[in-house]
Amino acid sequence: MSIHSIHHVQLGFPAGQQSLVRHFYGELLGLKEFRLGGTGNALRFYAASQRVDLVPVPNWAPPPSPSRLAFEVQNLPGFRAKLLDAGLELDETRPLPGHLRFFVNDPAGNPLEFLEPDHSPQGSAA
Repeated sequence: MSIHSIHHVQLGFPAGQQSLVRHFYGELLGLKEFRLGGTGNALRFYAASQRVDLVPVPNWAPPPSPSRLAFEVQNLPGFRAKLLDAGLELDETRPLPGHLRFFVNDPAGNPLEFLEPDHSPQGSAA
């Protein structure tokens, strides 16, 4: 027996903010939403073969740092521009050698990390 992948990640969000969360994950991040029968108000998205499940929570409080969900992205500069155009505040103060990387909070305050291997000569030297 061995663990070979993560099936899903479950994050909370304030009850009543489904439309805001759906827009962020579906439209801005470009994840594909899907539905499971009989699962209430949870929102579910695919990130390639992994799932991100978002569950409404009464009296929600975002998780403490350093908790976060990290996504590996293709064309991170283009993705970065899309999020900046949407008015999101990015945290680009924590470089990771050999990677392009930034952080942003989702509408519920869940911290998200986006990164891509940096194959440029400067990235390889880092």
